[in-house]
Amino acid sequence: MILILLGAPGVGKGTQGVLISKEYGIPQISTGDILRKEVREETELGKKAKVYMDKGELVPDEVIIGMMENRIKDDDCKNGFILDGFPRTVAQAEAFDGMLKKNRLELDKVLLIDVPEEEIVDRLTGRRVCPNCGAVYHIKNNPPKNDNLCDKCGSKLIQRDDDKEDTVRNRLEVYKKSTMPLIDYYTKTGKLIKINGVGSIDEIFSRVKEVLG
Repeated sequence: MILILLGAPGVGKGTQGVLISKEYGIPQISTGDILRKEVREETELGKKAKVYMDKGELVPDEVIIGMMENRIKDDDCKNGFILDGFPRTVAQAEAFDGMLKKNRLELDKVLLIDVPEEEIVDRLTGRRVCPNCGAVYHIKNNPPKNDNLCDKCGSKLIQRDDDKEDTVRNRLEVYKKSTMPLIDYYTKTGKLIKINGVGSIDEIFSRVKEVLG
């Protein structure tokens, strides 16, 4: 089973990816992990990627696709895999389709985890983290026992810069511009399925399982 997870920041793609991975015994692959691995191991593609990364530039699609092709040949991908955070553009989706075809593989489904924008803003802006032990809270859904203090170590909780409202709304705008064409692309292929991403983690996962069968 080959799956792609799509959705705006804060919809819970990572969480659902972990659950799908455990349930179906297929790895969750993120381009960030692949990039770091190839750079660390100083492979040819890793060296190419590092040149761009060191300059703060985006790594070209052909380098990413080359790394992806190497990764899916690993033993743990025999029964399939889940992609989280890739493809990000229609050009990447087309290159990925070409790579699958070349390797005689086929994409099964694209799961779009759908959450209304205001709910996402509420989720992300309400998040608080402990700078000391890394515990994560939410001012409405999972508040600390003592106001703004970590239950585990007593440190004062903070709001990360990327969880501030202006930043969250900006991230959502960037997502819309880059990913909306991707949603159209996969809708046309008939592979895209929308999953209602509002509810508890278990409720959302049971919707995912229903779709995957």
